Amino acid sequence: MSAENGTPDSTAGSTGAPAGPRPEPIRFFGTTWVDHDNGYAARRIGVAVGSLAAAAVSCLALRFAYQGLQIAEVGGFVGILAVGMFAVCSALAFGHTWEAFKRRPDPDRQRSLRGLLSVGFVGSLLAYFFRSLTEAPGEKLHREEYRTAREQYEKRISRRSGNPGKRRRP
Repeated sequence: MSAENGTPDSTAGSTGAPAGPRPEPIRFFGTTWVDHDNGYAARRIGVAVGSLAAAAVSCLALRFAYQGLQIAEVGGFVGILAVGMFAVCSALAFGHTWEAFKRRPDPDRQRSLRGLLSVGFVGSLLAYFFRSLTEAPGEKLHREEYRTAREQYEKRISRRSGNPGKRRRP
């Protein structure tokens, strides 16, 4: 939950949106993950189909790249290295993306893995596909953070009682 989303939405006496923390939007879902409304199921189906289609097209592009290596006759060793590199990077990217749905990744580590995640983009797309079969990718993490922020907000609000200016002074 970001600092902006953890602050009250409106001040006392103002009209409009409810007070308290706001849910953080998820890519392609906005805040529909909170109540599973406004086409949430259709969005999940769309994300699942889209990520699987993108992974299939990506594999086709990698196949063309491999055929380019064969046409260039660079040798079997280079071909094996290329296939191995994409396989290992895709497996690592899958694992990293899957874990990012459970807890927020460290920004420094994320920055250092940017190249690996770029090479293993097929693994990230597949992780997105598999997660979207059960929930919006990252929904569980966002739901826990939102629930915690709501509980903290409720505790903070319940501790306040009345106007401190009207208290008797000894």
